[in-house]
Amino acid sequence: MSARGQGGKRRRAKTRASSRQYRLYVVELAPAAIRAHARAEAIRGCVYVGQTAHSPEHRFSQHRRGGRLSASKVRRFGVRLRPDLYEAIEPLSTRDEAARAEAQLAADLERQGFCVFWS
Repeated sequence: MSARGQGGKRRRAKTRASSRQYRLYVVELAPAAIRAHARAEAIRGCVYVGQTAHSPEHRFSQHRRGGRLSASKVRRFGVRLRPDLYEAIEPLSTRDEAARAEAQLAADLERQGFCVFWS
């Protein structure tokens, strides 16, 4: 549904925040990202943990295209999504919940021996 805004231009009606779902995602980073990080002792590889209101695939493609929506580590070193590390996590209903879950997932992966970048 859209409405007319100032100047007669069409604008999108705001979606209710309660209908939005946030998902976590994990991107495997190339080995060069580990060398660029102080914790080079990571033995299981290097990953980036993020959250999105889009699909993880869509968000990964945004990172890869570059621009203001991309994280430089993912743009430069991103190899592939790692659904095996996040697919068991259900979508979250608020950005705050997603931020807490993102931090928890990053900490869990660090404990498992990954070098982790997250926002």
